[in-house]
Amino acid sequence: MYIVLGVLYESTIHPITILSTLPSAGLGALLALMALRLELDIIAVIGIILLIGIVKKNAIMMIDFALDAQRHQGLTPHAAIRQACEQRLRPILMTTLAALLGALPMMLGTGVGSELRHPLGVTMVGGLLLSQLLTLFTTPVIYLGFEDLKRRRAERRPAAPA
Repeated sequence: MYIVLGVLYESTIHPITILSTLPSAGLGALLALMALRLELDIIAVIGIILLIGIVKKNAIMMIDFALDAQRHQGLTPHAAIRQACEQRLRPILMTTLAALLGALPMMLGTGVGSELRHPLGVTMVGGLLLSQLLTLFTTPVIYLGFEDLKRRRAERRPAAPA
């Protein structure tokens, strides 16, 4: 996944920014399973894999927009990520809400086969809730941190002789 993102963004730093959102999804899923005293079975692991795709896509929406604003509009990293947060908030919330509402019937459902779907719904709902809360704040911070690191490294590097 890192290599594909690295090729896509022509960077070794921005894939780390995107992938840094994934632990919050896993943590949210595990906390939800622990809160409801459910085991981490194969169905719950499938839920975590689904979460990885959804959460990664939300971070990609934000980072991609910020990079595009930096390159084409000449914005500073701070202005670019701020604009990305403002303009991509609604699509990110809509995507997460759609996945969350789709997982609620699995989590709350009763009837034949519900014991199989229940851990899947719990992992998705728990992971989406925690990752959404954390990702909206941590992604811009990590993005700005890496951009600052990149700027400092460029300043320290001596100019190449002509």
